[in-house]
Amino acid sequence: MSEYIYLILAQTGTGPAKFFRFFTKKPFNHVSLSGDINLSEMYSFCRTYRRLPLPATFNKEIVGKGTLGQFGYIPCEIYRIPVTSGQKAEYDRIIRHFNNNRKIYSYNILGLIAVYLNIEWNRQKNFLCSQFVAYTMDKIGIPLEKPFCLYTPDDFRNFPGAALIYSGELNSFYYDMQSDIPTGKQIAR
Repeated sequence: MSEYIYLILAQTGTGPAKFFRFFTKKPFNHVSLSGDINLSEMYSFCRTYRRLPLPATFNKEIVGKGTLGQFGYIPCEIYRIPVTSGQKAEYDRIIRHFNNNRKIYSYNILGLIAVYLNIEWNRQKNFLCSQFVAYTMDKIGIPLEKPFCLYTPDDFRNFPGAALIYSGELNSFYYDMQSDIPTGKQIAR
């Protein structure tokens, strides 16, 4: 049986998300990883507290709770990347490492400027959501087209080997998967 990792690109209605969208002119300004299609566990670098953009670090995101619980409509695209069992095991190890050591990591605020100016700047223990996802892909052996520190969420829309499986609303997808009665604009399972 094939193993997969899922990339979730989303656009919430937070102030920073609206700000990033204004500057980037891209439809999605956040990316998360999940090891399962049900999205029961999504991980990224994002705000720790629902109402405050900072502090931000590595967090488990849960649809319908926290920041994702503030919005009834969250546009998203979900991509599936095939991986070997060894790559999936390494993905699980990396997620455990970040989860167990989340207090030593933080959001790469200065990296926002570097990415915008296309300046390669690796800040140890500091990640943007897209840098974390690219870093994880690199560490499990999926080749990157540029340094992980230069990735933006939009870059994952054309990530090699990634197949778009859903385009629509995140809450609908999540709750459809929980009930296993697909309704939204599901593309493939």
